[in-house]
Amino acid sequence: MRYAQIRAFHHVALCGGFSRAAEALGLSQPALSEQVRQLEAAYDLLLFRRQNRRVELTDSGQELFRLTSRFFEGEAAIGIFLEGASTNLRGSLRIMVDSTAHAAGPLRDFRSQHPHVRLDISHGNSRDVLAALRAYEVEIGIFGSQPRAADLTMVELGLSPIIAIAGPQLFAAPPDSLAVSRLVDFPLIFREQGSETQVRVMQAAQEAGIELKAAIIAEGREAVRDLVAEGFGIGFVAESEIGNDTRLRRIRLDGVSPSMPETLAHLAARTDVPVIRSFMRTLAKPDIRNLQSRPDP
Repeated sequence: MRYAQIRAFHHVALCGGFSRAAEALGLSQPALSEQVRQLEAAYDLLLFRRQNRRVELTDSGQELFRLTSRFFEGEAAIGIFLEGASTNLRGSLRIMVDSTAHAAGPLRDFRSQHPHVRLDISHGNSRDVLAALRAYEVEIGIFGSQPRAADLTMVELGLSPIIAIAGPQLFAAPPDSLAVSRLVDFPLIFREQGSETQVRVMQAAQEAGIELKAAIIAEGREAVRDLVAEGFGIGFVAESEIGNDTRLRRIRLDGVSPSMPETLAHLAARTDVPVIRSFMRTLAKPDIRNLQSRPDP
């Protein structure tokens, strides 16, 4: 096993193609391709599926990429330590959130302490966030659930009640609260599969002895809010996610009290990555509960 071959493989997987990886490493594409070919031949492994100009990781390639990601992150951490640069953190931190509202406080604290680190923020539901963490696509995930997973270090940021939202057209005088049993009288706007909010609303309805059916299924929180604001029906969100959206009427759900935990997580195996370690230090407050590495039941 040669370092150059492992580095070549890692950058092709990281960049999503041979040409971009060659450019990043300052190599010719034929030279880079040959290094990857030699690695595959030496260990009788197919690491990439090549289709025209596109490449996809095989199962073996995905597993090796997880390992090389840890290896090169460790190498980077050693370099930072030896250069004495840890007090002046630079680079980027990739964060995926299911709602920017959940991330505002931690991001503000981190930015004030590390202004030279660029924040790359993307959005996805809870399932998307977990997948991105495990694929090494992001360093930090912030989402509305508490998965029981030994591979994650988690911090509970707090609880937010789940409420119904409606546009001004749906009610002449929007009620402050609504019995769950009355939800069957209105068109309901659900989010896509994988939304933790959606799961909890359905569980609450089931406990109340009713079955809720969607009139519209929309992908993403913003799509739900826009449809609700236009009067298409009732949607459901964690109260902390509403912000100052004046288009929406907040309606408390009577009879049940579903709430959404706000959880921050990173892969436990990446605890020593400098940018992750620095981010987690900004959360060192006595009122934040650490859920580190909870075992599977």
